[in-house]
Amino acid sequence: MNATATDQLPVVVVGAGPVGLAAAAHLTDRGLEPLVLEAGPTAGAAVREWAHVRLFSTWSELTDPAAEKLLAPTGWTKPDPATYPTGGDWADRYLQPLADVLGDRVRTGARVTGVSRAGRDRLVDADRDAQPFAVHVAHADGREERILARAVIDASGTWTLPSPAGADGLPALGERAAADRISYRVPDLADPAVRARYAGRRTAVIGSGASAFTALASFAALAREEEGTTALWILRRGLSGSTFGGGSADQLPARGALGLAAKAAVDEGHAEAVTGFRTQAVERDADGRLVLVAEDGRRLDPVDELVVLTGLRPDLSFLDELRLGLDDRLQAPTALAPLIDPNQHSCGTVYPHGHRELAHPEQGVYLVGMKSYGRAPTFLALTGYEQVRSVAAALAGDLDSADRVELTLPETGVCGGSGLYDAPEAESGEAGCCAPPAAPELVQLGAPAALPLVTEQSSGGCCGS
Repeated sequence: MNATATDQLPVVVVGAGPVGLAAAAHLTDRGLEPLVLEAGPTAGAAVREWAHVRLFSTWSELTDPAAEKLLAPTGWTKPDPATYPTGGDWADRYLQPLADVLGDRVRTGARVTGVSRAGRDRLVDADRDAQPFAVHVAHADGREERILARAVIDASGTWTLPSPAGADGLPALGERAAADRISYRVPDLADPAVRARYAGRRTAVIGSGASAFTALASFAALAREEEGTTALWILRRGLSGSTFGGGSADQLPARGALGLAAKAAVDEGHAEAVTGFRTQAVERDADGRLVLVAEDGRRLDPVDELVVLTGLRPDLSFLDELRLGLDDRLQAPTALAPLIDPNQHSCGTVYPHGHRELAHPEQGVYLVGMKSYGRAPTFLALTGYEQVRSVAAALAGDLDSADRVELTLPETGVCGGSGLYDAPEAESGEAGCCAPPAAPELVQLGAPAALPLVTEQSSGGCCGS
């Protein structure tokens, strides 16, 4: 197939989430034909899985300008920009209407199983860049399809691959066998069946980011209503000035309040914090309860349930025949990785970036949205919208616009230069807002604090998910 014919092919977008649909809107605005392939049964399928969680971004930061332009003729009205939607609100009031207006350009129940160059595996150089992409798709009804594309934008996110409890990145010994008592999502305690699972029981929460904060706040609310409900908060780090995020210094107020809500859960006695605990094994006692064992040999008292919220990671398996340039730590594009690496800084403003930082040795393929951040935990929707605006402009040949990347993200109030990410000892902090953390121990923080309790906040965002 010659280059001219290739230019007539669609741009395949993997994933009909917020960033994938925004990519389709920008491509449409540029006169390019998108084809969005969504593995789930509806647009925003992953978002709908955390429909009960309230985002810490307002509506003003959750809709894309090109998408709004497409929606306007349909009579769509943007929700109050100052309010905070739940994941369900985001899906119902924005993502589904956007998918509807895109029409046949969005196909659901279509899982991408592989992407390559047509007639060229990863090894072959000859005439490689002139070939279209071959996208293999498995449909919900069992059909398989091969679609040719001029470019591929992978916005499939990281939702399907939560990280395990094991501190070395692998499932802890016994973790798989204990799957019946482990969840890797923020529980929806408004669901009677889920509530019954945790009410009156002792639950351990592993994680130090927004999802862990959300879970702790939710369990604290449950503890106020259901006697005997307690939580154990397990941190691989020590406690420091940055443990609870930016607090009142965060320019996203709800994100700051989320960390304060987690602190309130501990201060009020609804949760205990275990610091410097790196999980090596999950064992069962005689009653079937779970006993967590650390690398240093410490064993915690048994818990009834375990909620693991240690982050997410990208599924790169279906991209294996492409020549990607990925950072060996974050699994993010090599030019983007230094800007978001939590080993180098905490969650402050992300430098503006676009198609050049997202490019790979394989020309015409881009990882965008959460997928572009690999294992880094600092992603915001605004970042993804700017990414796909730049990528769409580049694919349309408008490099002036593609290179004119302007993005200012809210500060978190957490200091930069945090040192070794996840370090449990003092080397992870510095003077000022990041004070040296305490030595590993079981701690109870102070007297109850007069702090705002924000429940059901976003499962993503800064400092982990």
